[in-house]
Amino acid sequence: MKPFTENVIRIIKQIPPGKVMTYGQIAKFAGSPRGARQVVRVLHSMSKKYNLPWFRVINSKGEIAIRDEETLAAQIIFLEEEGIEIENKSIDLKKYQYHPE
Repeated sequence: MKPFTENVIRIIKQIPPGKVMTYGQIAKFAGSPRGARQVVRVLHSMSKKYNLPWFRVINSKGEIAIRDEETLAAQIIFLEEEGIEIENKSIDLKKYQYHPE
């Protein structure tokens, strides 16, 4: 496994309940500031295998980017269960964004 992929997995696992990170933010911390699409690929292909909290990852506008209605509904439920307020698929990044040290 490539170091970038390992870093992405590690970072996603560290997002605490009740917080979110963006694809681009994860890419930057993982060592590839322009690698947001690679983060999407890792989430898509490795979430089950590594038990990743995929639902805590959103786009840079603070919006849920998933288009599949069933998965979208699941993401909203998971986030709301953690206390995150969602309005029109949008999340207040100032309030809920996680900033790792």
